[in-house]
Amino acid sequence: MYNYPYHNVNRMYCYPATSYPTVQSTAYPQGIPSFQPNNQWYSYPTYRQYPDVDPTLFNESAIEMQKLMNDASIVLKRIAESKDFAKKVMSAAQESHLQEVDRLIQSTGIKSKVETSFNPDGINMTFKSKVGQTDCCKLTVALLWRG
Repeated sequence: MYNYPYHNVNRMYCYPATSYPTVQSTAYPQGIPSFQPNNQWYSYPTYRQYPDVDPTLFNESAIEMQKLMNDASIVLKRIAESKDFAKKVMSAAQESHLQEVDRLIQSTGIKSKVETSFNPDGINMTFKSKVGQTDCCKLTVALLWRG
């Protein structure tokens, strides 16, 4: 008699022990049914075909991201080295002069498009770039000015 602890007592859904071989286990010394005919474990070969990849856009995006990182570095260097510049940016943001904040950031000599947003605690600068007509990448820099 097959005695597997999780099978229905009335054995309506149980398979007799002679139908399928068992696999010995330390947790179940009586054996666990393998439910594989002839005790063979089947592994199915993978027939999935993957399309060829074209890294062109990925490569161009990485090149554009390097430019964005360079522009972000220019802005950060300016803020870090000039308290006067940092004060102007903070003052314009405090007075909700978004265009002035954007103008100040662009005045650092960067070439990429920057969208800024700010709140009483800090500023977010999102540098964006395109490859052709495709928005390929963006870099967001978040800085605190009040803790």
